[in-house]
Amino acid sequence: MKGYLIKRLLSTIPVLIGVVSLVFLLIHLIPGDPVELMLGETARAVDKLSLRHELGLDKPLLKQYLDFISGLAHGNLGYSLHTDQPVFQIITQRLPATIELSLAAMVIALLICFPLGIASAMKQSSLINNGSMVLALLGISIPNFWLGPMLIILFAVKLDWLPVGGRGGLAHIILPAITLGTAMAAILTRMIRSSLIEVSQEDYITAARAKGFSRLHVYVKHALRNALLPVVTILGLQLGSLLAGSIITETIFAWPGIGRLTITAINSRDYPLVQGCILVIALGYVFINLLTDVTYAWIDPRIKYMEKHG
Repeated sequence: MKGYLIKRLLSTIPVLIGVVSLVFLLIHLIPGDPVELMLGETARAVDKLSLRHELGLDKPLLKQYLDFISGLAHGNLGYSLHTDQPVFQIITQRLPATIELSLAAMVIALLICFPLGIASAMKQSSLINNGSMVLALLGISIPNFWLGPMLIILFAVKLDWLPVGGRGGLAHIILPAITLGTAMAAILTRMIRSSLIEVSQEDYITAARAKGFSRLHVYVKHALRNALLPVVTILGLQLGSLLAGSIITETIFAWPGIGRLTITAINSRDYPLVQGCILVIALGYVFINLLTDVTYAWIDPRIKYMEKHG
């Protein structure tokens, strides 16, 4: 396992370099002059020159890139143009809120998808199966920017059961977590169902049934673990997408995380802060993909064997 992990870490290095390089080039690839985009075309020339010098945009591109890498290695992502605070400090203050919301959404998705997916696979022609598939279809089809306001209107405004927004106790996280986790639960339910149906045709499942185990025992104890590999793939991708999806959800529920911070930085044209937020979200995807690979090897040891002898 140690050798497999080291190999995966080494293979992640080129990806990290590519992500950092793309984030750096972002400001140079957008149309127009980034300084004019921040200050407006009517800004004075002296203000433009001052901001260009402050951002280091008056240096050669290679020197800017090396300075960016050097600053990143020291945890320096620059300073916010509006608050004059270090970008790294602002992001670290907001990151726990996004992680909290993403984990809560994932927990809700897992609590929904596993019971529904297993029940649908066990009773493929039943009302439970048809109902879960309809719910899965609705979950995939309904966008966050519609579901979030509908939940607010129903549970916060009309029923007055939960707060409208903000971050506080458990009550504050329920609605945004449901909004984020619904689509994830729908996709995972369908994946668990199809994986279990495929695995249930294997000989070892037939042998387990022949030993007299109950149908639920066979599916949970024997079929589920072998059906988890494609589910983990989707789970890893969906968990990464929660970081991007949280931009909309955090804005709707006034949740003080990275997503809402990104929107605020874009609206205020705070380039260093936008760059830092995008970098954190992109690196989050890379880390989650690495975590998914390691989980593969834990679930199915054959992967490590094939990597070693392939």
